Amino acid sequence: MEADPNSSPNSCLRVDVARQTIHFLLNGVRVKSWPVSTSKFGLGAEPGSMKTPLGKFRIFEKIGDDAPAWAVFKSRQPTGEVSTPGGSEDGILSRILWLEGLEESNLNTRDRYIYIHGTNQEHLVGEPASHGCIRLKNEDVIELFSLVPPGTEVEIA
Repeated sequence: MEADPNSSPNSCLRVDVARQTIHFLLNGVRVKSWPVSTSKFGLGAEPGSMKTPLGKFRIFEKIGDDAPAWAVFKSRQPTGEVSTPGGSEDGILSRILWLEGLEESNLNTRDRYIYIHGTNQEHLVGEPASHGCIRLKNEDVIELFSLVPPGTEVEIA
């Protein structure tokens, strides 16, 4: 696969599923880390499984650059609504980093709509709680979003 001309070869993201953290690395050095929530249904790439896929990915698209913190997204579009903490719905808030799989085992990731995004369930960040995506606290995903261009490598392990 050709290198993405928009990506920065010096930056990448690593999701540590066991520790429920995401790390931003620059020139191989960890610069910043944040707690995350991966899927409460486990790990895997089966369609409809609501599991978090493993392997190598890249950021296919960044969505929500000018949205306010806690902005609600439906079908990757801001609704104009701003969420509040809590609730049972698995909200997609603040920013979206849409992932694209780069390995045979996870090529369906983009079609499964697996994102890195903010959540209305910030109290669950740090433990497996999502429906397949990588969830961060809203201020954290806004900060992360500002650091990475489209095409940035992401590894989930």
